[in-house]
Amino acid sequence: MPLLKPEQDIWPLNLLDEPESEQSESGPDSGGGESASTVEQNSQEPNLASGADPTESSVFTSHSDLVVANPQAEIGTWWALYTLARFEKKLMRQLIEIEIPFYGPTIARRYRSPQGRMRTSVEPLFPNYVFIMGDEMARFKAVSTGSVSRWMPVADSLELVTDLRQIRRLILTDSPLAPELRLQPGQKVRVKTGVFKGFEGTIIRRENEVRLLISVRYMGRGASVALDDCQLEPI
Repeated sequence: MPLLKPEQDIWPLNLLDEPESEQSESGPDSGGGESASTVEQNSQEPNLASGADPTESSVFTSHSDLVVANPQAEIGTWWALYTLARFEKKLMRQLIEIEIPFYGPTIARRYRSPQGRMRTSVEPLFPNYVFIMGDEMARFKAVSTGSVSRWMPVADSLELVTDLRQIRRLILTDSPLAPELRLQPGQKVRVKTGVFKGFEGTIIRRENEVRLLISVRYMGRGASVALDDCQLEPI
């Protein structure tokens, strides 16, 4: 399998930034995300019932118009897109081109080649899944790229965004992560100290190590990381 080159897996970069009020409450150690420009969704709704061609209107204005005061003033409407096989990177490039906010988390995976050399590839944490934010027009334009097999609405966008924020913060720690295909029962905890301070998840044990499972409830999947030298409190 060819190596996957690192590419931008979120657009805009501050899509999952927490509101300023939440960042100030959580403090500097909470890892609340990057501070940058913000995204604004065009408030004009497409008139799909009129029979007009939806592709004639644009959901988003130019990149310069995407800078506003608070990207999370409203969570917005989210959709889960299921891509064609190995089309995640292509779809994300297309979404940047047509200016549709998205997140398709990727992680680095190290492995040994048949020749014995250590290799690193960047792969989707959730194969085939890319999440977008936008209205019906945004969903229509994303599906029209030809890279999407099917799409699903997200009923609870707030819950999804909350989980995706934690996943992104976890990835940004650069700690070795293990994809988790199915959630496992366990003690719900909050990390009190260490590099993962502020994270909330489920404790799981595997091969004599304690791991913290960070989940995306919408999918029943997540990522886990080994915990070392930290204090936990039940929640």
